[in-house]
Amino acid sequence: MKRTSNILIAAALVSGALLSACGKDNRKPGKHYMPDMFESRAYEFYNERLSTMKPVEGTVKRGELLPYHLKAADTALANAVKNPLILTKADLEEGKRLFNIYCAICHGSKLDGNGPLYNDGNGPYVAKPANLASGDKTHYTEGRLFHVMTYGFNAMGSYASQLDKEQRWKIAAYIRSFRNNGAEASAVLASDSTKAAPAPAAAPAATDSSATK
Repeated sequence: MKRTSNILIAAALVSGALLSACGKDNRKPGKHYMPDMFESRAYEFYNERLSTMKPVEGTVKRGELLPYHLKAADTALANAVKNPLILTKADLEEGKRLFNIYCAICHGSKLDGNGPLYNDGNGPYVAKPANLASGDKTHYTEGRLFHVMTYGFNAMGSYASQLDKEQRWKIAAYIRSFRNNGAEASAVLASDSTKAAPAPAAAPAATDSSATK
């Protein structure tokens, strides 16, 4: 009799536990030590084949500049390439910032080729880098400057892996704007602002109010 009573009590306890568990939301078990791991970011798919597929050949990501198809030896063609960006003063400031980070170490913050690596011949680099502010390099167009940054030139290596196309174009525009003590800055902005100028709207046709209907 006592054994039967114990079995009934145990069964009642188990049934109560099961009933209480049925009413519990398992997706909200309470406090979590690391909720970001419990509720992870959702992904569109988990198909390994689809997730590793490359974009269709010839396509360009939205907002990305068109691919640069010239080869390293096409320097003559590079001279004629126009800057595709619509430049603002903020773009020139960004070009200056990027130049001081990636280029001034060799070419100097004054673009005179006397950066810290050369330092008037006292630095670790024995050959003076190119003077971009005066001399024969001042005839380089923005397209040629972009080309040099893309492929490198002489002892200078390519910066295509460190700077994307838009950043290289901004640096090229800044170098041009710096020439002649900044006198070409307004020319850079003026020449590129014409790209954004909207076409003049056609004037509405005149109507004759005296015409009969």
